[in-house]
Amino acid sequence: MADTQTGSAADLDAELEQLLAARNREDMAPTIAAMLDVLERYPDNARVLYEVGGAYDTAGEEATAAGFYERALALGLEGDVLRRCYLQYGSTLRLLGRSEESLAVFARARESFPASVSLGVFEALTLHAAGKVNAALAGLLVLLAENVSSEDLERYLPALHGNAAYLASLDAGDSHCA
Repeated sequence: MADTQTGSAADLDAELEQLLAARNREDMAPTIAAMLDVLERYPDNARVLYEVGGAYDTAGEEATAAGFYERALALGLEGDVLRRCYLQYGSTLRLLGRSEESLAVFARARESFPASVSLGVFEALTLHAAGKVNAALAGLLVLLAENVSSEDLERYLPALHGNAAYLASLDAGDSHCA
């Protein structure tokens, strides 16, 4: 990750975590202002760009958030921050009515993080928003079968997978089926 730093990476991480812990999701203006101050000091830091995007996203300013997510992804993120950025960017695109772009983001994300349940859930929301309700339900059934441990459900796992495959086949023209 390229960045212009006035302190150590650990100091920056601590500052960001402190800002996130203090945020009031009902009034994001102070958090956005504080994040923009951090951005002035670290204008090319992908994590900072991602967190600024997240602050705008939480404030309901999805169009602004999308630009910050795009810049963060272009500079390069890794690990859990990359997974979270993919999820939030994909979700933001869905809210902006850009479902096909959102599905493309989720496809990239699921290649990098195939076991992520949260990515699968938000991908299903995008599939649903795109009118691919069968694929959305199929994806959720697979997530349920693979991630919920229940003695009661155990005997029905093959049926869940079979139903998921059937539902996905109903949207077979969609290459994004779960």
